[in-house]
Parts: sequence; C-alpha cells; structure tokens
Amino acid sequence: MTTRPRVIALWSAPRSRSTAFLRMMMERGDLTTLHEPFSHRSDFGSTEVAGRTVTTEPDLIEAIRELALTAPVFFKDTTDFRFPGVLADPRFLAEVRHTFIIRRPDEVIASHYALDPEVTADGIGFGRLHELFEAVRTATGTTPAVVDSDDLLDDPAATVRLYCESVGLPFRADTLTWASGMREEWQKASKWHADAGRSGGFTRTERTYEFTVDNHPVLAEHHRRQKPYYDDLYRHRLPVHA
Repeated sequence: MTTRPRVIALWSAPRSRSTAFLRMMMERGDLTTLHEPFSHRSDFGSTEVAGRTVTTEPDLIEAIRELALTAPVFFKDTTDFRFPGVLADPRFLAEVRHTFIIRRPDEVIASHYALDPEVTADGIGFGRLHELFEAVRTATGTTPAVVDSDDLLDDPAATVRLYCESVGLPFRADTLTWASGMREEWQKASKWHADAGRSGGFTRTERTYEFTVDNHPVLAEHHRRQKPYYDDLYRHRLPVHA
C-alpha cells in the first residue's frame, strides 16, 4: 500500500461536490480535517488552524505542517481564488499528497452563477485548478489522483476505495453515509454548503437552472474558456471503471 502521508489535500473548482467528500472524510475519525483554509484566508483575511489565527499563506502552510505533527491532516479547498504562496512553495507541493476532484463544467458554471451572478471565468476555477495540478506534477514527478465526481455518485464505494488506495488510507465503507446537518465550520459561507448540509451520502440530485451555458452568452464564454482545463484533468481521473 502507498505510504500514508501526514497531509492530504483535496482541491476543486467550486460547486464540484468537494464539501460532501470532506464530510465523508470527517466520518473516519483518524484525520484532523480543515475546511477551505486557503480560501477563507483569501476571502476573510484570516483563518483558524487549531486555535491559531493566520493571515498569510506562508503562515498557513506552516500552521498545517505543525498541526500534522500531532495527527494526519486532510483539508479541502477551492480554486475560486489563486494561491501564489502554495504555487511558490515546492516543499509544500511535494510533501503534501495533493489530490483533485472535478465535475462537468456546464454543471459547475450553472450552479455557481445561481449563487454568484458576478462570477468571472477565472472564478469558475478550472484554470487555477489545472495550474495547481501541473505544479504538483512538476514538484513530485508523479500524476496526482483526480476524482471524477460523477464516478463518486455512480459508484461511491469503488471510487472512494480507489482514492484511499492512491493516498495510503484504509478504505472505510461505513463513512459513505453520515448524519445530515450544517457543520459549524461551514457557517461563514453557508449558502455554498447548503446541499452538503442536507446530504447524508453521495446521491445524485437533478437540478434545473434558469441560466445555463446553453442559453446565456456569458456562461457560454466561461465554458469555452474553462472546459479545456477540465478536459485535461478528466484524462487523469482515477480508473474506477477500467
């Protein structure tokens, strides 16, 4: 089995089901979990790590390293922001087991726009996600694990089992369901995590949106710019059905 790392990261574009994945990891009980520490620092000016307030990316990276000395850490974060401190730290890129989760960009864009009509193409996040993926590949000389969230919904057990094998964690079937409810650490940005708060597992919920990439020219342009990054990440997805 792959050696178990001290820190595992899950990166995603917003609206890509990453919070549900984090909720599953919270069920394990053998990891200290952090919810969007880099995004919170960018959005609110600071974030908390084990009771410590940090205001810069280098300090946040160091706080995560220190926390990992006491217990393995899993954090998830989203690329509606760009994180130059992460990209500029080859040690952090190499020592953390960075992983990624993706969702079809037409779905991501419609869902994101419904919550934030001012979102830009860059804010959709696939370009930044791809930049980070390539930085990790360069720093490690290996290809990071990429979860296709459709696989996660269609076959949760197989997808999570393969993910766990890739990062050196034992698979726990009992973590695939959980008690629904809004977590305290989600409250600062609660509207973005309402779906995860209502969930009790990985289930597909069909949604319709007034504005989509098919009927809104701005969203169509977002899709044109962001889809090539998604397509390349999709090529590297975990082979759940190989």
